[in-house]
Amino acid sequence: AKEGEPPPPYAPPPVAGADKAKKPTAAEEKLAKELAKDPEQEARKTALLATAGGSTALLLASMVPNAPMMTTFALSCWVGNSCVQGVTHALHSPLMAMTNAISGMTIVGGMLQLGGGLLPGTAPQVLAATAVTLSAVNLVGGTVVTKKMLDMFRRPTDPPEFNHYYLLPGFAAVAGSGALFATGMAPASLAPMLSLASALGCVGGISCLSSQQTARLGISVGLGGITTGLAATLAYMNPADIATYGQLMMMGGSGAAAGYYISTKIGPTELPQAVAAFHSLVGVAATATALGDFIAHDPAAHVSTFHSLSTYLGAWMGSITATGSVIAYGKLAGSLNSAALQLPGRDLINVGLGATSAAGLLGFCVTGDPTLAALSLGAGVASSGLLGLHMTASIGGADMPVVITLLNSYSGWALCAEGFILDQPLLTVVGALIGSSGAFLTKVMCDAMNRSLPNVILGGFGTTTAAPSGEQQEVRIHTEIDAVGSAEALRNADKVVIVPGYGMAVAQAAGVVADIALLLRKEGKDVKFAVHPVAGRMPGQLNVLLAEAGVPYDMVFEMEEINPEMDSVDVTMVIGANDTVNSGAEDDPNSAIAGMPVIQVWKSKHTIFMKRSMASGYAGVDNPVFYKSNNDMLLGDAKKTCEAIRAALAAH
Repeated sequence: AKEGEPPPPYAPPPVAGADKAKKPTAAEEKLAKELAKDPEQEARKTALLATAGGSTALLLASMVPNAPMMTTFALSCWVGNSCVQGVTHALHSPLMAMTNAISGMTIVGGMLQLGGGLLPGTAPQVLAATAVTLSAVNLVGGTVVTKKMLDMFRRPTDPPEFNHYYLLPGFAAVAGSGALFATGMAPASLAPMLSLASALGCVGGISCLSSQQTARLGISVGLGGITTGLAATLAYMNPADIATYGQLMMMGGSGAAAGYYISTKIGPTELPQAVAAFHSLVGVAATATALGDFIAHDPAAHVSTFHSLSTYLGAWMGSITATGSVIAYGKLAGSLNSAALQLPGRDLINVGLGATSAAGLLGFCVTGDPTLAALSLGAGVASSGLLGLHMTASIGGADMPVVITLLNSYSGWALCAEGFILDQPLLTVVGALIGSSGAFLTKVMCDAMNRSLPNVILGGFGTTTAAPSGEQQEVRIHTEIDAVGSAEALRNADKVVIVPGYGMAVAQAAGVVADIALLLRKEGKDVKFAVHPVAGRMPGQLNVLLAEAGVPYDMVFEMEEINPEMDSVDVTMVIGANDTVNSGAEDDPNSAIAGMPVIQVWKSKHTIFMKRSMASGYAGVDNPVFYKSNNDMLLGDAKKTCEAIRAALAAH
């Protein structure tokens, strides 16, 4: 520096590699994309889509010959969607179980087609008897499973409940209507009003799931709706042989007994595959009803194009639901490989089956030849069934939660089609309720994984490879801890968060984990559970497991509720979760799960990660949290490890 002049400001020496631009994280990229959107352009785009969708829907609806039924359908979709959105996340598993039970209203179609006396004598009558039997399995089995799950959420400190009294309105309506029908004094509109009461009861049963306080009331309300609907259907039945009622009792009774027996064997861990199995029964029942209606019609009689469309779609959706559910059951139960089936030309196979279905639909609706119509319907049912088999087999086990919610939705729309076939508004309302429920839960699952539905169906996790970063992968080191050290960390903590995953369910460790949480709570610790929306194999499954283990529902929080608190958490214990707590979803734009909302466990002061090994999760990507300085790995069987932690805490 020259004399009399101030020295230049200090410039630090250049750091090697500083010229390389820092890569934005996945979360930063997502935020940048959101900020770059033009609000006016987005509003215009949304308005144009709404205009196009509304105009198309209006045009299609105007072609429906039965305007009152179309009105019922449209309003039912709206009410069903609003009703289902009010259900709390913790009760999504009971929601699926309840809609599973209500989908057993496919029994209505079978009842109306029964005939032949004590035993069916024709093909349509055999199909009707099949629909009655399988639907009864769902009605009883689904109701018992729902009650079992909701009872698990009941806390010892909750006041006594007398919900069985709310069965009285439905039974009073059935008894009073029965007396009027028996004496010939029933007004002409009594049966339709019973159907309306049934539909409202089913909607009310779902609405009760909006809170833990009213959830168990939903069983009585929904059961009243189902009973009223069966009474209305009995009023519509007019068999040529009175012995047909004996056939109804025999078929329905055997199905109900089977459903009750099956439901007593189902626990929370087996719930996902049980739901898939129940879906397959509904699919078969819907297909049987549609086929029976087609066979029973006089070939010479004129059938409207809309009736033909409803028949075809009812059989098509029933078939794809039945076969897809069978594959989903196999993957969830472990009897089939959970890996995605990747046949050569997989997409071409799907396109070919879809084209066959479309050609069958066209042929069935246009032709007046009974033989060609039968061939077209058969081609549609066969191609739909094969499509359900292949598409579900081509989806990996990690995406099964989305698959079973989608199949749940399919079963509802099949029930809607059955309502149009038989001109039964009850089936249309109930079908729209179930279809809306499945569609809503499917959207919840997809949003929780930051993936679109086509992405899930056409290509699951593990079928693609992340783009290479171009840099040599560093050798990363993890640290480990034992059960005694984990117990000590928990004992010294003031605030603890436990994040369970499906691994906890597989290890059957929920009871031990609940004991640990309650022990810490007795010591004055602030203990919370955090559950990710897609943790487990169906929506809300881990909430049910924790409830069964005795964890009060006010200790269980959703991802959106717990993430803002993670900075203040002393110890986070992750048990059997992986992808749902992977920091790469936020930090690595090249990750296969980039952008997926996750529970930010790495923000707590100390994280204890419990896993069998250092292997990646279902998504097939490594978890950077394993190697962070504030994380310790506790490897081994979750139940044995948790038992050791419980023993160490109790011994103190």
